[in-house]
Amino acid sequence: MAIVKTNDAEFGTLLKDNEKVIVKFYADWCGSCKLFAPKFRRLSEDERFTGISFLDVNAEENPETRKLAGVTNLPFFAIYHKGELVETVSASKEESIVELLGKLN
Repeated sequence: MAIVKTNDAEFGTLLKDNEKVIVKFYADWCGSCKLFAPKFRRLSEDERFTGISFLDVNAEENPETRKLAGVTNLPFFAIYHKGELVETVSASKEESIVELLGKLN
């Protein structure tokens, strides 16, 4: 599944339209965010996570979405189920994100 880049205006609609969602918050200046991007793309294509929508949000350009998830550091990941925030983690290790995704399956 493709990663959808979203913003404050579209975020709420995407949460309503998708039952299971993981969001990666990043910033253009964040080196760890850039290094994690290919891993996030690979996870989005992994059959284990079929049915989970993968979203990218620029944390600096989307303050409302950032505040909604309680972003504290970058990269930052949040999972949502039926529009509700389930859990968050600030990490750059793929295993941490796989564990987070497992909570949506």
